[in-house]
Amino acid sequence: MASTDDKTIHTGKSETYDTLHEKNEFGSLDYPVSLFYLDLNESYMNRIRWHWHEEMEILIINDGLAQVSTDDTSYTLKPGQGIIINQNVLHSIYSLNTDNCTFYSFVFHPDFLFGYTSNYLQAQFLVPIQNFRLFKMMVLDETDPWHERMLDAVNDAIAVNLTKSFGYEISTKGHLCRFWSELIEQIPRINPAPSPQASLDEQRVKQAMLYIRTHHAEPLSLDEIADSVHISKSECCRCFSRTLQMTPFEYLMKYRIFEATKKMTEHRGEPMSIADLALSVGFNSASYFNKIFKKFLGCTPTYYRTHKILSEEPRHNSAFSIPVP
Repeated sequence: MASTDDKTIHTGKSETYDTLHEKNEFGSLDYPVSLFYLDLNESYMNRIRWHWHEEMEILIINDGLAQVSTDDTSYTLKPGQGIIINQNVLHSIYSLNTDNCTFYSFVFHPDFLFGYTSNYLQAQFLVPIQNFRLFKMMVLDETDPWHERMLDAVNDAIAVNLTKSFGYEISTKGHLCRFWSELIEQIPRINPAPSPQASLDEQRVKQAMLYIRTHHAEPLSLDEIADSVHISKSECCRCFSRTLQMTPFEYLMKYRIFEATKKMTEHRGEPMSIADLALSVGFNSASYFNKIFKKFLGCTPTYYRTHKILSEEPRHNSAFSIPVP
C-alpha cells in the first residue's frame, strides 16, 4: 500500500478494476474510502473496462474528455465536471483524447456515513437511494448551483485525503455528509431513464462477464457462455449487444488480449514465447492470436512487447497506481 510520501494515491487493492467485481477492495472496514488519480492513456486501449463494485464512485475530470458509459447511456465529461456512479452499476470509462485524460476517482461505501446496522439514519437517508434502482449515474456540472455544492463537498473530501493531516477521516465523513444531504434532498430531480429490460440485461451480462473472466483461458463456446446465464444463444447475443454494444465473442476476444498484455508486463524479465502467451489466454493458434491482437491494438504482439513493454520503465499495470503529478 502506497503512502503520500511516495506520491502514489491508492488506499485499496490496485487490481480492482481488472477483476471486475470483488468485495472489500476499497479502503478498510473502518475507513471504506479510497482516492485514485487516473490517467486513461496509461490504461489498456485508453479505457477502464466494464466493471462494477459495491461502493459509490464519484469522478472529477482534470484534463481531457472522458466518456462514461452504463448499459444504456453514455456521458461525455469535460474538465471541471464530475459524475456520480451508484452502487453496483455496470460501467466503463474511455478517453476521447489522444494526448491525455486524467481525473480523480473518489470511491466510498455509504455504510461509512450511516453505519453497518439498521438504524434511523439508514432508513431515512440511505435506503431511498439504494431502492431507487433506476438511479445509475448523474453528471455534476458546476454551472448548476445544486451540482456546484456537491462538487465542492467532493473536492473538499479529495483535498483532505491528499494531505492526510490529523483527523482527515472525520473531515472526510463531514464532507461526504454534506454531499449526501444535497443528493437525497434533490433525488426527485433525477430523471430515471432505463427500462426494466435494461436492468435484466445488465444482470445477465454481469454474470456472463464473470464466467468469461474465470474461463477465458479455456476453449469457450457461445453455448457455454449462454448456459452460464441460463438463456439461449440468440438472447445472450442480444443482451450483450444492448448492454455493451458488442457480441459475447468480441468481449471474450478483447478480454483475452487484455490478459495477454498483462502477462507481457508481468513476465517482462523472462518473456514468454508468443505461442505460449497465446495458449495461456485461450488461443490455440499463434497466427490467430496475432491477427486478433493486431485488430484490437494495431500492431503485432511482438511489436507491442518490444515497443510498449520492454522499452518503458516498469510500472504498475493497473490504472489505480498512477503517480500524482
